[in-house]
Amino acid sequence: MTASVTSRHEKPAAPIAATTSHPIWWGRWLYAVLWVLCRTLGVSLLGFRLGKAGRLPRDGGLLVLSSHQSHLDPLLLGLATDRRLSSLARSSLFTFGPFGRVITALDAVPIDRKASAVKAMKTVIGRLRGGAAVIVFPEGTRTETGSLGEIKSGFALLAKRAGVPIAPVAIVGAFECWPRFRLLPRPGRIRLEFGEVISAAEVAALDERQLVERCAAALHALDRQARRMRAGKSLG
Repeated sequence: MTASVTSRHEKPAAPIAATTSHPIWWGRWLYAVLWVLCRTLGVSLLGFRLGKAGRLPRDGGLLVLSSHQSHLDPLLLGLATDRRLSSLARSSLFTFGPFGRVITALDAVPIDRKASAVKAMKTVIGRLRGGAAVIVFPEGTRTETGSLGEIKSGFALLAKRAGVPIAPVAIVGAFECWPRFRLLPRPGRIRLEFGEVISAAEVAALDERQLVERCAAALHALDRQARRMRAGKSLG
């Protein structure tokens, strides 16, 4: 796959080696090794061009609110930031021997799809309160058309209950590289646009409806910006 991933700023530094929410030393080591390996392969073989994401808070819980275009999205977000990110994963994946130990070490958040939504939310809130930066896709699933879908409201309760800031980000072009109906990815150009972090104080000051509207507006604006910049890059 040949892809180009850009953002509005300079190249990212190496990922932060550790935070208080990542106690498994070999998991920190594995994350750092995979980060460098994926960056190297992406630049040398796949044509990735990674820009610097807006500076995310280095410490404390953070909800990374992203549009969702493909299976590539968690990887793209991790490569474009200097903060170690946690992704949600089906709890059944943690039972697969070595694979389960690896994703545990990489700080994936287990979500039991057969359990109640309340239990799943408590799991995510607990991880956020523990200081992790957790990726949440508010559309709930990968886009079927490449366009930004409906922004569901569940993330607002997570952020307010955990008392954490929100970092909105739009991904554009990953759908063309790997749409949900294709088995394997293909060449393309991908752009990430990160918005200003919505502070924990602002999250607390807004009610859930206002927070959803605030974040939806930010995601739509970032999506439009990413599409303009990607089209300009393609034409240049």
